[in-house]
Amino acid sequence: MERNTQSTDEQWLAEQAEHSLRRLRPRLEQRFQSSVDEAEWQGYLERLERHFPRLFRHLFRLYGGYYDFFFHLESILSSATEMWMERPAELKALDAMRRADPHWYQSNRMVGAMCYVDLFAGNLDALRERIPYFSELGISYLHLMPLFKEPEGDNDGGYAVSSYREVNPTLGTMDGLAELATELRHHGISLTLDFVFNHTSDDHDWALKALNGDPRYQAYYRIFPDRTLPDLYEQHMPEVFGEDHPGAFTYRTRIKKWVWTTFHTYQWDLNYENPEVFNRMLEEMLFLANRGVEILRLDAVAFIWKRLGTNCQNLPEAHWIIQAFNALVSIAAPAMVFKSEAIVHPDEVRSYVSKDECPLSYNPQLMALLWEALATRDTRVLRRAMEHRFSIPPGCAWVNYVRCHDDIGWAFADDDVAACNFDPGPHRRFLTDFYTGRFTGSFARGAPFQEDPVTGDARVSGTCASLAGIEHAQAIGDERELDLAVRRILLIHGIIITMGGIPLIYLGDEIATLNDHHYDQDSEKVGDSRWLHRSTFDWERAEQRRDLETVPGRVYQGLLRLLQLRSQNQAFARPDTEILDTGNPHVFGFTRSNEHSVVFVLANFSERDQPLEARRLRQMGMRKTMVDLYSGRTLIATQELMLEPYQLLVLARHA
Repeated sequence: MERNTQSTDEQWLAEQAEHSLRRLRPRLEQRFQSSVDEAEWQGYLERLERHFPRLFRHLFRLYGGYYDFFFHLESILSSATEMWMERPAELKALDAMRRADPHWYQSNRMVGAMCYVDLFAGNLDALRERIPYFSELGISYLHLMPLFKEPEGDNDGGYAVSSYREVNPTLGTMDGLAELATELRHHGISLTLDFVFNHTSDDHDWALKALNGDPRYQAYYRIFPDRTLPDLYEQHMPEVFGEDHPGAFTYRTRIKKWVWTTFHTYQWDLNYENPEVFNRMLEEMLFLANRGVEILRLDAVAFIWKRLGTNCQNLPEAHWIIQAFNALVSIAAPAMVFKSEAIVHPDEVRSYVSKDECPLSYNPQLMALLWEALATRDTRVLRRAMEHRFSIPPGCAWVNYVRCHDDIGWAFADDDVAACNFDPGPHRRFLTDFYTGRFTGSFARGAPFQEDPVTGDARVSGTCASLAGIEHAQAIGDERELDLAVRRILLIHGIIITMGGIPLIYLGDEIATLNDHHYDQDSEKVGDSRWLHRSTFDWERAEQRRDLETVPGRVYQGLLRLLQLRSQNQAFARPDTEILDTGNPHVFGFTRSNEHSVVFVLANFSERDQPLEARRLRQMGMRKTMVDLYSGRTLIATQELMLEPYQLLVLARHA
């Protein structure tokens, strides 16, 4: 009966969508058709007709109860059409290319990099001069950290946005950003930017008008006259930044009201129950698409809808909002795709991944479990998690990384840890102790971030090189430890490069940048240990990248070989990933295969030699004689295959 009811609802929505489009299309044609080439207009209408049913379905679920729903629907379509008409011809040509190859981001030539503009190059003009460095690495996807206009002082690293249409003046201009996007595209590099759409800063024009008492703009946010509703909401909500302010609300004396501020007090949550907010944010989104942004990282997707009696995370309406945005982008700027940022339970992370929502997603559990496996020398949790949670819908891709601008949180599922006979709570505390150097025998040198003095829960800051042991080895002058640390860096990067998805390199890691222990000399950075790994890019260190006698050279050249291996081998071209049980808990393994070829990847997470039984390897499909594509050596395993400490093998069958 429930299925029949659902089927009836879907049929009714489909009928209403068809009726609504028949009603709205003449209005759009009357308003816009005369201003655009007829062939282009017909192409636009074709996309509109294709994607309108799902757009209508989601918008009706969100706003169908409003008496003026069809007014808002027409306004939203008008906004999308206006933004499409303003789209530059070169980007419309890119739209056509992407429609011909809709899964372009699954190519084995996709390699990502991320950086802060000011820390990497100084400003946008200087960044353009560094494009040859990106090309040398084979980068085809560049994520520039938040660069929009922001408040002076506290701004959450740029995630408090004062204007989505202005670049931070110290970095350049919006015209300069568009020129950069064009030049990157001409070098085969897709520009990625953050879209902070859960909140604005409290000095955004909308917030300032709300502070001046304008009821229209107060309705853009979630503002309450007293603590009645905030207290009810907070009964079910965890604190996000408890050290910044208790709960999720901030009192503003100027208006004598409470404002919803999930994160920092200066970040006001937008009210997506207001369809006008949806429309305004659509316009901001398409404005960025028209500047040449090809991948939009949707920030804090789990938080964008609120409902009393829930924890206000991962609600169905959050998905409907993103899916409606997806449909509108498919109509007005189809070259652009969404990437989700959801640091929540791994199953919830996967729930945002689909062609109709976010085709791309960060893979935080892989990141966390790579570090977990390095600390424990045990790959069982990593293997179990990847077996159960790595698979995502066809046409989608993970963005795999070992480190980013943020702290490392232990974002893995408790049941995966418990299934491997670890107690999740103590295990997370062990990992924090290990990577902050407090655990006896640890090779890591990191720092805790937001450590809870009562529970001991914390996240970890530090560069990849310092967490992997470079800093420790150089401090004690131990060449063997230094060699093992370099091997660790290449091992975990090798996995994100060879597994299914887009590898993402945090720039500086490719030259083994160490922690910046002087960050706290800056008064604006004191107390935030994430600045340990947010140092200015060391271009003098980068000059050593071709010298194999140096640590930067060993790491850089090793990564370069891995990236070239990926881009030149068809086994990594949109293939399947299958996780293997290698029979040795210290060795992680998987295959990459398609109709053309197959490779076997084996990774030893121990500082000791590890044997694999040859008979078991052959059972998994390997042969006695294999070629390691990484080292170029031919390996013969009659009885067993021995992996060296932290060795990565990428094996292909001998021709």
